[in-house]
Amino acid sequence: MAGARTHWWRAGPLTIGLALAVSPVSGVHASTEDVTRAPLLGVGGADSVAGRYVVVLENGSSDQRVQDVAAAAAAAGGTVRFTYRSALKGFSAALPAAALEAVRTSAGVSYVEADARVTTTGVQPNPPSWGLHRVDQRDLPLDTTYNYVDSAGSGVDIYVIDTGIRFSHNDFGGRATSGIDLVDGGTADDCNGHGTHVAGTAGGSSYGVAKQANLIAVRVFGCSGGAAFETTIAAVDWVTDVHSGPSVANMSLSGGNFQAMNDATTNSINAGVVHAVAAGNSSADACSYSPASTPKAITLGASTITDRRAGFSNYGACVDLFAPGDGITSAWWTSDSATAILSGTSMASPHAAGVAALYLGENPGAGTGQVARKLKRKSSKYKLSNIGTGSPNKLLYSRVDLY
Repeated sequence: MAGARTHWWRAGPLTIGLALAVSPVSGVHASTEDVTRAPLLGVGGADSVAGRYVVVLENGSSDQRVQDVAAAAAAAGGTVRFTYRSALKGFSAALPAAALEAVRTSAGVSYVEADARVTTTGVQPNPPSWGLHRVDQRDLPLDTTYNYVDSAGSGVDIYVIDTGIRFSHNDFGGRATSGIDLVDGGTADDCNGHGTHVAGTAGGSSYGVAKQANLIAVRVFGCSGGAAFETTIAAVDWVTDVHSGPSVANMSLSGGNFQAMNDATTNSINAGVVHAVAAGNSSADACSYSPASTPKAITLGASTITDRRAGFSNYGACVDLFAPGDGITSAWWTSDSATAILSGTSMASPHAAGVAALYLGENPGAGTGQVARKLKRKSSKYKLSNIGTGSPNKLLYSRVDLY
């Protein structure tokens, strides 16, 4: 199980040393006579983080080239925060004007994107849960059972990129472990609740879809539930690097459209990690949000107990499926038996992560594209109303290996 691997770099604020700064870097800067600047994306956005940027190098760039560009940034007064090696080649940094110019004129830089805030996708109290009952049957009314394959996702790792997990919760039975804490470098314990709830829906023994999957906490949000894309990209980068065997990542989070987030997610999928992501809770076009707009991700809108799109759920062509997301009961962080009832596309996404784990448990050699196609092809068609302009009328179905 990959959850025990915690040897990854710790990415606290890191200023490149002066020894690097004073050394000449061959081939980093373009000629002053013909300066070519890498595109600068996302400047001035409502959620942008002042002075912070994600620097993305061209595909195939070496680690040495990343170090060279980071050194150029530091020499001009920048401070490197996270370094990306697997899902992206690049880094995030605080860059004053001179350092930003040095980076944009460095050889091999594909683009620079202003960092932006990202949030968990909604937590609000609602009536009792019903999600497991809905995903294993084609039609209403709901029955009182949830049927699933005996393997129940055994041998599959689900990476929960979120607020952490309460590992001792009774619903996890020792299957939940700490992967990495990108907030403060400790153990990825939950002090918010969102991540524990999401993990419970994906793989809890009582509330979860894939009841034998391994649950690995990748903590990107602190107790308040706020973060920036630089951290979520670092999480995807870590998962991409350490995963082995059948793996699913769940991102119940959302921010404005962010190219580097989408690129990192795409590269992670290409490397063999299935990604289930929340569509967002703005009752707007999901194509305007990240990671929801990542083409190869499985993007989930939220449905209600009456098979309608939840009023808060994003919609549109970037949504792949809808899943229960209104009034979902799952594990909570305040005690080993605590539960909470929450609503949001955050609650829809882990249903799909769990179904992906069920399929991979039975078909461990399946590729990421095969998993995504299977979930979409086997979905329950034309059951939903009020789906929103451009949305597919597809409801998640968990018994993907039956018929």
